[in-house]
Formats: sequence, structure tokens, C-alpha cells
Amino acid sequence: MKPNLTTNPTRMAPGFPLQKMLSTLWRQRLSFIFLAPFLICFTLFILVPVFMAMFMSFTTYDGFHTPKFVGFDNFITLITQDQIFMKYALPNTIKFAFFVGPVGYALTFFLAWLIYQLPKSIRDIVALAIYAPSMVGGIALTVVWQAAFSGDYVGYLNNFLMKFGFINAPILWLQSPDYFLNIMIVVTVWMGFNVGFLAMLAGFDTVNRELYEAGRIDGIANRLQEIYYITVPSMKPQMLFSSVMAIVGTLKAGAISSQLAGGPVSPQYSGHLILNHVDDYAFQRYELGYASMVSIVLLVISYFAMRLSYRLFGPKEGE
Repeated sequence: MKPNLTTNPTRMAPGFPLQKMLSTLWRQRLSFIFLAPFLICFTLFILVPVFMAMFMSFTTYDGFHTPKFVGFDNFITLITQDQIFMKYALPNTIKFAFFVGPVGYALTFFLAWLIYQLPKSIRDIVALAIYAPSMVGGIALTVVWQAAFSGDYVGYLNNFLMKFGFINAPILWLQSPDYFLNIMIVVTVWMGFNVGFLAMLAGFDTVNRELYEAGRIDGIANRLQEIYYITVPSMKPQMLFSSVMAIVGTLKAGAISSQLAGGPVSPQYSGHLILNHVDDYAFQRYELGYASMVSIVLLVISYFAMRLSYRLFGPKEGE
């Protein structure tokens, strides 16, 4: 007589993948019960929107009528006809991502290392002062930076440059396409010392101090060699987390352009990033299918940037 494999999941035959999965779920049901809230939220708010965007990217949809399937027409239009994307959004995003990403990441590591060299009594105070700007967000943009780069005589930067004779007349910093993207980069780097910065700062505490003594015996002669051979390999998890946060923060940066410009479009598209392109087509033109396609392109770029981070800082075989 054959055993009944359907009444009890733990008695299922081991040869079928579905039966193996159900058997595993039954044996570890308590663990999955605790994971269920996160899995449900992740599915509803991450997976479902991503798959909906992938579907919408092959359609034309204005938010009112039924989506119309157009195949790869949106992707072809992006490459062959979308001059704003090819001329402004893509180059601006590449430049912005380079300076805010790798350069800002290196600056974050260097600043965290400098702070860690301070005495413990004042280290936390300095770290809090550096971390504070990342918490104020839009308030700092509208109050501090618009005042600093104001185009009149009382703007902080204009007043300083004119006082010391560097310029003879005020410069319209936030209205000039020659300066706008560079200002965006400076402001974003200034606000980029967020949770990734704290992770790096905490990572220095995880390094075994005996490794530095062993390194000096083995011939390490200066601080730069200590960082390269001991510090960085010892805090790869924190550096990986910080790099992921830097990538996410860089590629999702779009609101900074409209906040500094005071409108949805920056001067002559000088600060127009890919995310601004998505917002333009989604909320200004109501071409939701095309906006979904651009968001998928941004998602693919993010994926390859993440893969590069894992290749650099992820655990290698045998570690």
C-alpha cells in the first residue's frame, strides 16, 4: 500500500521540488510566521510595483484610459528621439553619480577615519555635527543653501566674493546653467554624511587593534598602508552597506534639483537627472507608460551599480 503524501507535508516524497518546498515550509513554519509581516510588505510595496512598472513600460497609458500595448516602442523612442534624456538627463546623471558616488564615498570614508582619530570625549560630538545636515533635508535646502547662493548682493557667497574683490557684480548662481549642476553636487555631498557615514564610523571599532601591531612587525610603515592592508579588509561589511546606501541616495536624488531651482525644471535642464525625467513624464505629461520605462532603465543602472559594490566589498570565497 502506497503512503499518503498529501495529508502531512513532512512526509512528502523528496524527489519533487514543490514537495520539497512545502516540506521545508512546514518544518520551519514558526520562522516563516515571524518573517511573514516583512515578506507581505516587501511583496506589496516592492515586488508588485516593480512588476507593474515592467508591464507598464511596454504600454502607453495616460492614467485615464486602458493601457495600450506598444511593445518596445518606448525603449526605441528613448534611444532615438528623446533628446532631453540623451542630451541632459543621462550625462547629468553620470556626472552627478560620479562625484556624489565614488568621490563622495571616498570623502565619507576619509572624514570618518579622521573623526575616529579624535579623542573619545569629543568624537561623538563631532560625528553628530557632521551627521546632523542629513536629518534636516529640505529645510536646509530652502533656508541655508538658497540664502548662500542667492543671486543678489546679500547672498552669502556673492557677499563674500565681492567683499574680497573676486567678483565685481553678483552672480545668479541658481539661475545659471554653468553653475547649477555643480551646486547640486556640493549640496548633495554635504548632505550625504548619513547612516552610511555612521556605519563606517562604527566599522572602525570592529577592527582588531592587534592587527595593527602585527602589521608593524610585518613591515607596514605608515597609516596609508594600514588602511589598505588592514582597515579596509577588516570592515568590508560596513563599507558594503555604506556603498549601497550611497548608490541608492545618488540615483534617487531628484528632488534637490527642483528644490534649488524653485520649480520642476532646472535652468536649461542643467540639473535634469533621470529621476527628474521620470517625474516630468509621470506627473507633468501624464505619460505613465513612458515614465515606467525610464524608471526601469534607472532600476537596471542601479542593479549593475549594486553588483559592482558587491564585487568590491562583498565577501570573497574563503573569507
